[in-house]
Amino acid sequence: MNTDGRHAIEVEHLTVSYHSKPALLDISVKIEKDLLVGVIGPNGAGKSTFIKAILGFVKPDIGNVLINGKNAQKAKGEVAYVPQRGAVDWDFPITVEEVALMGRYQKIPWYTNPKKRDHDAALEALEMVRMQDFANRQIGELSGGQQQRVFMARALAQGSKILLLDEPFAGVDAATERAILDVLERAKQSGKTLVVVHHDLSTAAEYFDQLILIKQRMFAYGPPHTVLNEELLSQVYEGRLRIFSDLLKKEGEKA
Repeated sequence: MNTDGRHAIEVEHLTVSYHSKPALLDISVKIEKDLLVGVIGPNGAGKSTFIKAILGFVKPDIGNVLINGKNAQKAKGEVAYVPQRGAVDWDFPITVEEVALMGRYQKIPWYTNPKKRDHDAALEALEMVRMQDFANRQIGELSGGQQQRVFMARALAQGSKILLLDEPFAGVDAATERAILDVLERAKQSGKTLVVVHHDLSTAAEYFDQLILIKQRMFAYGPPHTVLNEELLSQVYEGRLRIFSDLLKKEGEKA
């Protein structure tokens, strides 16, 4: 698999199974740099597995992943990850600033303490997500939306050009969702590529430059107006989905 330098992530024939049960089947996609990309599909479609396979957290049965043209295992420091909130122990006795500083650990030799530049990077990341005033707060004392923004700060402090986020909008109110979207947009404008697992089709067209539609297999990748069409969605969601016909019509008119 070759890269021409335009792609942040290249996935070729990715197939992953758990206990002989297929989770992803023959996924191939090339994601260009400086985009905000949403990964959509029904529950159990393999969206989180797709993200974890890119990160190298799960080993594929077959297939390859390139990050900025390099093998994913050799490019771990070039990708930052924001997990689902449910995967985090929020009772752990650690402050907001300490969480953000964790994003610097790959750049700090094990035999030294964080330097001023590391603390500055952590605080800068907290400012970007507007959580600098909570730097000394224990993470368990925060609201769900604030916790999500702190883990986004950790990813930003890492300095990676690629950010992968698993359901960052889940369980937050509308105001927090807009705040998180603002962070994602500003990260994109600063030259980052973001791939986001997302569940709400009613906002997918508004939030993302490109969409990946998967259900074990990849059904589509492209601009929202081409991916969010009734035929594709009905096929993937097997008729269990209320089609947002007005939204789809509007997006088609924009195109």
